[in-house]
This record gives sequence, structure tokens and C-alpha cells, in this order.
Amino acid sequence: MSTPTLIADFEAYSDWRSNISRSIGTLQGWLDEQDLGDAQISMRTQHILDRLREDQLNVAFIAEFSRGKSELINAIFFSDYGQRILPSSAGRTTMCPTELLFDPQREPSIQLLPIETRASDTTTAEYKRYPDEWKTILLDTASGEGMQQAFQEVGQTRKVSKEEAERLGLFQPDNEDDLLTVDAEGLVEIPCWRHAIINFPHPLLKQGLVILDTPGLNAIGTEPELTLNMLPNAHAILFILAADTGVTKSDIEVWRNHIGTQAGRARGRLVVLNKIDGLWDPLKSSAEIDAEISKQVNTSAELLGLPTSQVFPVSAQKALVAKINHDEELLQRSQLLQLERALSDELLPSKQDIVRDSTQNEMEDLVSGVRQILNSRRNGVTEQLTELTGLRGKNQDVIIHMMDKVKQEKEHFERGLQRFQALRSVFSQQTNVLFGYLGMETLRNEISRVREEMDRSQFSSGLTTAMNKFFRDTNGCISKSAEQIAEIQSMMAGMYKKFSEEHGLSQVAPAPFSTLKYHKEISRLERTYREHFNTLGNIISTSKNTLTRKFFETIASRVVYVFEVANRDVENWLKTIMSPMETQVREHQLQLRRRLESVKRIHRATDTLEDRIGELQQIDSTIVEQIAQLDQFMREIYQALNADALTKQRDAA
Repeated sequence: MSTPTLIADFEAYSDWRSNISRSIGTLQGWLDEQDLGDAQISMRTQHILDRLREDQLNVAFIAEFSRGKSELINAIFFSDYGQRILPSSAGRTTMCPTELLFDPQREPSIQLLPIETRASDTTTAEYKRYPDEWKTILLDTASGEGMQQAFQEVGQTRKVSKEEAERLGLFQPDNEDDLLTVDAEGLVEIPCWRHAIINFPHPLLKQGLVILDTPGLNAIGTEPELTLNMLPNAHAILFILAADTGVTKSDIEVWRNHIGTQAGRARGRLVVLNKIDGLWDPLKSSAEIDAEISKQVNTSAELLGLPTSQVFPVSAQKALVAKINHDEELLQRSQLLQLERALSDELLPSKQDIVRDSTQNEMEDLVSGVRQILNSRRNGVTEQLTELTGLRGKNQDVIIHMMDKVKQEKEHFERGLQRFQALRSVFSQQTNVLFGYLGMETLRNEISRVREEMDRSQFSSGLTTAMNKFFRDTNGCISKSAEQIAEIQSMMAGMYKKFSEEHGLSQVAPAPFSTLKYHKEISRLERTYREHFNTLGNIISTSKNTLTRKFFETIASRVVYVFEVANRDVENWLKTIMSPMETQVREHQLQLRRRLESVKRIHRATDTLEDRIGELQQIDSTIVEQIAQLDQFMREIYQALNADALTKQRDAA
């Protein structure tokens, strides 16, 4: 039986991350042993390790009803369980956006957010902070029957009046398609749940895989968080069509508006032409069947504007049966392995590159700081050795002169420290100005203002004006923060240079900081908003005010998140930019104190000159050895980072 490519590659990727973490953890332990770590270094190292441990890969599945989406998820990820994990049957099985993940801090369970929460302006992301708002069903992972029963709850529905459905944003009286959903009693069927989170200890989920199962194409338009957050942040999206129906009008609309147009997101967008077993006509030859499948692939690719290499014909149902029954021939005929290979090629290498680059940059910067400490210590020891070897054969007057010279240097440096303290005061003032531009309170006040404008406005022009001002003001705050960052960086560069020239400290360029990624995320949100609401007059005339409000709340929630990340990033940068200066000042102070103490001890004859020189030479040898060990640790980290884990795994398979 063939080894599932995606599962094996995912395990290799997880092992790759673990090896990097071990290398970094070993370095962290060594730094502590050698007294080379401080609170800042420990915090940065732990941040890198936490990020590696919490690294996730998000895969979203999107399809209209009855396209075999749940069956495809079962076939790719859960065949080893020996049965269907997700319910898969004719008709509509997934009724709300469902995330499958594993959080070891929580028991295996299903969390369900009541559909009534759609009536509020609170986003799903915000509700995730409050577990008591969700219904929780514990999972008995040892019972297949119990698991199946629990999973059925996700698809529960109930019937409500048209007015109630409209209040929840799930029914529009002037929409012909919605009118068809009204039964003879005037009721509308709606899902019981707004969102589901399945916490399940599957090996892949334990390693950081997160699967997003969407409830049909209509939810893409009515669930703003799917459009604005979940789908754009997915590392891979599988858009599932049916081989018998091909690309429908609604498929084309969703592809063009929500998936295929994501700027810079060409990688990881795959189209699956499912249910090809429906074309396995026993009255046709294999060549005729292949030609018919190929025709559907070409037509689908043309309609979606894709190369045929991104369209994959499969039979999810036959693939699942083949895997469970270990039927190699049926698995090959299902063509699922080709899709798994493509998904692995799209998802893992690009994610690996991102993790590798960010980890390497941070570790290089961190180790560079440690190396500066060691070089500073060695420079201090070398200076002491030069002074003390120069005292050989000299009388007490020369020693006293040397002691006076070191005292003068110490006094000169302490006067410089007064300027350093003054700099810290200015630095603190500049920092306050910077956080003023990124202030969360100011942003929340701006969001409240837009809400009020939207409530008062009866016309599309008012909504347009309010939203335009919102995007303009938030981008303006980020631009002003960028100017302030540049000013702080210039001030610190000047102080670094001055201290270097006056006291012989290492010349260090302050770390740069860019706000471009925050601008890009705000621009993406604005672009998505305009794509969906470029004709706001239609929204008013079709009574979609509720949906408009929900999209704004989702946008606002995302902007708040962007500002929270910006605040955290800026705070870490400010610590980073000040830390090298503080470290060098602390080390230089220590070296001056040691130099003065050495000369004093020799003057008092408490130490012989040769003993002290020998002691310093031993210290110098230790520092040289520490530098060599530090370089070796970094080589091991480079080796772990650049290990071609996926290729090795495939070669071994």
C-alpha cells in the first residue's frame, strides 16, 4: 500500500521543526550556563521556540453542497482511523464553518457557537475568547459510534420564521433563491450553530494542521470572517467541483470574488474535480473514460482561468474505501495520490521557507548580540593584558600613574552615562508619541464613530464616506508611526556613533523596522471591502444592512488585530534597539571596574603582576573557546534549518 504523501511529508515537516527547536534549546541552555544570557535574550529565544511549537498549517475546503467535500477530507487526512470521521452522505452535511484542530490545553470536544449570536455585532474571533458562550460536547475518542453521533450535532438545523431568519442575516425576502427555501408553513430552515471547533487528538492535528470545512458557497458571502480572515490566511485552499456538473455559475462567482483573485496567493489554490467514479462507465473503454475526464478538466480550467495542472480529477469516496481496505489498484484509479502530492508541494515547501527565513534572521540577530558581548569582554581583557604586561619591571610611580589613568577613563565614561540617561528620557518621550499613533483606545473610538455614522446614514454615500475615512485614518496612523520610528532610529544611530567614538564601543547599526506589512493588511481589507460593496446602493435596496454591519465589524476586528500585532512588534523592536547599547554600556562599566581593581591590587601587592597576567590569559582563552562554541552552535542551527527533510523523506519512501 502506498504511503500517503501528504501525511508523510507533514510528519517530516514536523520533525524538521522539532530538530530546529532542539538546536535552539541547546544553545539557550549553554548561554545560561556560561552566564551569557540576560532577560532580553531569554525572552527572544523563548519567543522563537514558542512560535516553532505553535506553528500551524491551515487548509481550507470550499464547495457547494453534495460535492463530496467532507468525504475528501476523510480520504486525505483520516483514512487511518478506519472509518469516516466527518459525516458524509447525500445532501447537506456541513451546516456551519467548522475548524478541526488540536489544543492540548483542552479535552477532546466539539465547541458550538449558537446561531443566535449572529444577531450581535460580535465576531466569532471575539467569541473564541469566551468559552462559556459555546456549547461543549465532550468526545469519547475510543468510541467510533460515539464520535459519529457527536459529529452529527454540527449539522443540526431548526426552522424559524422568515422574520427571525432575516434578523440573523440568513434570509432576504427579495432574493429568489431564498424564497425557495420557505416551506408550506412559511418557515425557513437555518443551522443551529454559527461556528464549530472540533478539538480532536489526531496525529496530524497534534502537529499543527488546522482544517477549515466551509458550509457551502452561500456561506462565503454571508460569513464575513470567512471572506476577510480565514480564507485569505489559509496556506492552501481546495476548491471542490463535481465531475458530472463541472463549473456552475455560483462556482465561478465564488472563485473570482473570494479565491482566485487573492493578490499574491497563487500558490496553494487547487481545484478538485471530484466524483470521477461517476464517469466510470463499464460500457466505455478506459481511453474513452480518460478522454471524458480530461475534457472536464480542460473545461473547468478554462472557465476558472487556470492552467490544467491546477485541476485534479479524483474520486474521494473510492480513495477512502481503497485506503481503508488497502486496495492499491483502486487507490491509483481514484487519482487521490496526485492531489496529495500537489497539495504537499504547494503547502509545505513555501511554509518551510517562511519559517526558515524568519527563524534564521532572528537567531542571527540574537547570536550577533551574544558575540558582541564576548568580543567586548575579550577587548577588555586584552586591554588589561596590554596595560599589565607594560608594567613589568616598572616602579610604583608608573603603577600609580596607570591607576590614575584608568580612574580618569572611568570618570569620563560616567559623564557619558549621564548623557545616556538623558537619551533614555528622550527615548521614553519618543516612545510615548509612537504608541500614541498606535493607541488602541484611539482606534476603538474611531470604530465607534464609524458605527454611529452607519446607524445614522440612510444612503450609500454616507456609508461610503464613513468607510473611506476609516481606512484613511487607520492608514494615516500607521504612516505617522513609521515617521516616528524613523526619528527614533536616527536618534539611536547618532548615540551609538557618539559612544563608539568617545569610549571605543563597538559600532552597531540600530535594527531597522518596517510598517509595510500593516499597510498591506489594511489595504487588503479595504480592497476586499470594495470588491463586495462597490455598489452600496444595491445593499440598501435589498435590505442587506445587517450583512453590511457584519462586514464592518469583521473588518474592524481585523484592524484591531493588526494594531495589536503592531503594538507588540514595536514594543519588541524598541527593546531590541536599546538592548545592544545597554549591554555595551554594562560591559564597558564592568571592564573599567576590573581594570581599576587589577591595578589597585598590584599596587597594594595583594597580587603579583605575573599571577594577574596569567589569570587574564586564562580568561582570554575561555572567551576564545566560548566564541568557538557559539559558532559551532550556530552551525548546528544552520544545518537544522537547511536540512532538506521533505526530499529525504520522499527518497526513503
